[in-house]
Amino acid sequence: IVFNTQCFMEEVKEHPYVIQCEAAKPLIIDTFKFMYDLDFLNPQADELTTPPLAMPRLPHEVIFAIGGWSGGTSKGCIETYDTRADRWVNINAEDPAGPRAYHGTAVLGFKIFSIGGYDGVEYFNTCRVFDAVKKKWSEIAPMHSRRCYVSVTELNGLIYAIGGYDGHNRLNTVERYNPKTNQWSIIPPMNMQRSDASACTLQGRIYATGGFNGQECLDSAEYYDPLTNAWTRIANMNHRRSGVSCVAFRKQLYVIGGFNGTARLSTGERFDSDSQAWHFIREMNHSRSNFGLEIIDDMIFAIGGFNGVSTISHTECYVAETDEWMEATDMNIVRSALSANNVAGLPNKRDYIHKERDRLMEERRQRLMATAMAREDVGHGNTSQLLVETNDGAINDYDSPNEDEETEGRQHHAQQQQNIALPLGLNIPAVTTGATVYATPGTGPNTPPGLVQPQHDVTDHQNHIMEDRGQDNNRRFRVQLRNQRHGSHHEIRRRS
Repeated sequence: IVFNTQCFMEEVKEHPYVIQCEAAKPLIIDTFKFMYDLDFLNPQADELTTPPLAMPRLPHEVIFAIGGWSGGTSKGCIETYDTRADRWVNINAEDPAGPRAYHGTAVLGFKIFSIGGYDGVEYFNTCRVFDAVKKKWSEIAPMHSRRCYVSVTELNGLIYAIGGYDGHNRLNTVERYNPKTNQWSIIPPMNMQRSDASACTLQGRIYATGGFNGQECLDSAEYYDPLTNAWTRIANMNHRRSGVSCVAFRKQLYVIGGFNGTARLSTGERFDSDSQAWHFIREMNHSRSNFGLEIIDDMIFAIGGFNGVSTISHTECYVAETDEWMEATDMNIVRSALSANNVAGLPNKRDYIHKERDRLMEERRQRLMATAMAREDVGHGNTSQLLVETNDGAINDYDSPNEDEETEGRQHHAQQQQNIALPLGLNIPAVTTGATVYATPGTGPNTPPGLVQPQHDVTDHQNHIMEDRGQDNNRRFRVQLRNQRHGSHHEIRRRS
């Protein structure tokens, strides 16, 4: 559970169990000191060390973001998300076979299977597997069909490759991989051709949602039941969605983002299999298509993508209890057409987490100072006073971004925040102020070069040309203060 200062003062400090417990008093005192240090960081102080009280614990689960499209080319980069420290970590384990984007991935144990995709030249039927324990890539049997824009999911230990684009046609065919025999087999096709769709597994069935059939973006969805070996249509979604992402969450199907033929979407909706009806959820803070979507800490994380103007690194998470989206730390690399997978229980999780956990408070102080200096540059006073004002502003539920206007597709990034884990199931969140991050415009198109482009992809290409022209050597940074109403950037609920 995350507690803000008021909650700690009213519900923890005054709780009878705490008042009556002598052993709890040192913890209360240490917590008061930590909160004071957090609220009044001295710009002239020596480098701060995050105290043991606030040191984030090791996460049980880690999100892997693999590959994608950025800067007009495919990428092989790997980043992992440390949810306890709210940091993305660059991992030096790229596939030696080369990069790929618009691929699909699925997890079996500690292995991530990368299926199909596109590298800017070739449409792949090849498949690779990354062993997260050994940090090694290897080849598995190729699919029968080349599949870019493929949807991939796992069911009962088997991996399904669904639809996609083979360089000539949008596909409705489906094939299934058995890791025990290292063989792909053809299963019955879908009712619809679907490339740029998304698939996930829910209650023993595989759901395929949205996509593009070569003429229009789709609002249809269907499921495969392995018991009947057949595909069945379900009610149409409320919006057409190509470049969409979906996940199974709390026994419902959540379908989020995408492209409706006109604009990138921030909307999301969930399908209740009992009522056979779709219901809208709160909109994301960022419109996006071709992005990663994964569940961790009982929340849905949307990662990267393309917003219609630029490739983005923005990450945000959906909290079902309050039906709202919270900002999380951006990826280090802007990219779309990536994959995101949650791998749990890794024995070598320390290889994939943020290492400098003792520097989280110092990182925050540096961000505060950068914010204050940015304000000083525009004539708001001395740095020391501004640091206090900046801190107070963040604490007082201040949400007024101090940012440059985005023109000609120039991309700016400004959200690096932290969540601090406490012992005994308590989390006193850091008051975030937004990081200073220098713009690195992304130029990856939503559709790779060489594909037969629908009209909306041509528009994407024009947008990216404008974005490229907007790049110059005068990239300015912007600083954004996050809304502190909920105590932290995305108010991660810790489960004790």
